[in-house]
Formats: sequence, structure tokens, C-alpha cells
Amino acid sequence: MSRRKASPENLRRLKDFLLKKDNQLCADCGAPEPKWASANIGVFLCLKCCGVHRNLGTHISKVLSVTLDDWTDEEIESMIEVGGNISANAIYEAFIPEGSSKPIPDSTYEERLKFIRSKYVLQEFLKPSLRIVSFSKGRSSSTQYSDSRRNRDPLLEASASMEMVGMVEFIGLLKVKVIRGIHLAVRDMLSSDPYVVLSIGQQKVQTRVIPSNLNPVWNEELMLSVPEKYGPLKLKVFDHDTFSADDIMGEAEIDVQPLITAATAFDDPSSLGNMQIGKWLASRDNALLDDSIISIVDGRVKQDVHLKLQNVETGEVELDLEWIPLDQ
Repeated sequence: MSRRKASPENLRRLKDFLLKKDNQLCADCGAPEPKWASANIGVFLCLKCCGVHRNLGTHISKVLSVTLDDWTDEEIESMIEVGGNISANAIYEAFIPEGSSKPIPDSTYEERLKFIRSKYVLQEFLKPSLRIVSFSKGRSSSTQYSDSRRNRDPLLEASASMEMVGMVEFIGLLKVKVIRGIHLAVRDMLSSDPYVVLSIGQQKVQTRVIPSNLNPVWNEELMLSVPEKYGPLKLKVFDHDTFSADDIMGEAEIDVQPLITAATAFDDPSSLGNMQIGKWLASRDNALLDDSIISIVDGRVKQDVHLKLQNVETGEVELDLEWIPLDQ
């Protein structure tokens, strides 16, 4: 099921809220002009701290870009209800003990990780009787403040989940626009209800389901963080079933190294005109139907990808990739 996008009025409220003086510094390290947010915690973050938050898991912190991601009305209302960075920090940083220094914009990843984990997961800086539980309502998240003497402490569960996720430093973001599928395989009586799952490292995102369509048009943008030690971007197409396990409709792997190598060769692509800067060649060893061109388009590094799905009788998928560096 797709997320219902926020109204234009609420999107303007979110951007106006970000521009308030109190929200113009990262809630965790104080870096200026944060462009990211933890929608369920209710704080604005810089990109470096956002990378740490992503590793906490969405049950702790649901990270969204203010400008690049789609928000729901409920998520925006939740952000505004918290009151911004100062209000949130008055709770999460109520009692920072001596020796627990807050990170600064130039702090290392390890310094940020130690503080952010203590602040949000272990909740070491709250009032002694207070615990904060993040919970889901539908597909949106919010935060509940509760007295730990009357509620189960979620810290053991959160810590166990973190051990499974692991702590990884990211080198950038990959925005994938899943455009459409072509001649997909039949998995129901006469058609299929397809959706696409993308994964890289431990992260996984998926498109909405399009019912009864072998040539679905998604035009849906999904965001993935790229870890320092990255592998291929993996794509799988499934047929949604209500009463049984979803059937796979093919898969493919995308080598993102040509895109990242081409993108990092230029310090500031936004200063350059539109031009081709790289190519991933189609061969028997990959799923490409055509050579995949990497270009600078309107200051952004993008790649067109046309894939033939593997391990299936028929099916193609078209994608657009965009590399987003850490400083954007």
C-alpha cells in the first residue's frame, strides 16, 4: 500500500518550520542548515548525524529528507507537535552527565555514534523516571513519552536490534526512480499484482503494488544509503498475494560502482553543463539490455538502466539512478 503524500500546505509548513532559528542547527552536533529530519523523534539533523540515525533502525528513528523524500501529513504534524530541536533536546538532553560531551560538526563518526546511541537508544540523559517509546500507527511513526515505572522498558529490544543491523558509515545516497515494468510474468490466473523490492547492504525498500498489470508504471522514487563497503544494488519483482506467500517474478543486480566512480571524479557537477561522463556496458555477464549511460543532467549525476529480469520467463524493468553526495 502506498503512502499518502502530504498536502502542499503541510509541506510549506514543514519547510517554514525548518527555517525557524531554533531548527537551523543540527539537534545532535550543532552543524548549520540541517536538511534531514527524524520524523518520529521530531528533530532536524545534518547529513552526518542522519547517517548514524539510519543505523539505529526505523523503530528508533525514521529518517527523511526535508526536500528529497515524500512526507505524509501525519509525519509533518508529529514533527511540529514536538516543537522543534530545542523542545526535543530539553527532553532527550535533560541531564547530560559530566564526561559525556556532545559532538560538534567536525566530530568523527564514532563520536557521533556514541552520543546518539546514548541519547536516543539507551536514553541516558532523560529524567530518571522517563522512558520514550517509538511506535507505529498505520505506516507513520510517532513518539510516546511514558513513565518507566508503568511501562515495559524497550531498551533491551532496541539494543538487540542494533546488534543485528551493525554500525556502518555511509558514503552517499542513491535515489532510484523505478519507472516501469515491461511484459512481466503471469503469476495469477491471467495477470499479476507486481511490486519492486530494492536492497543494498542491510537496507530494503519497495514500491507500491499495482494490481492486475503486466506493464505497470510506478514512477516511484526510493532512497537508499550507500555503505562504505557496498555491493550491487539488488532488484526483485514480486507478485502480491493476499492469502499466500508472494511469488517472485524475476530479479537482477545492478553494479553501482560505475555511477559512484564517475560521480566522485567531479568535485562540483552542478557547475558543469549536461554531458555524458560514464557508461556501464551491456554484456552476457549482466542483466543490461542496453548500455547504461551515466550523465550530468542539470547538475545531478544520473544513470539510465534498462534491465532484463533474470530467472524468469519474461520481464524487463526501467530505472533512473541518481547519486547524491554527502555534502548535498
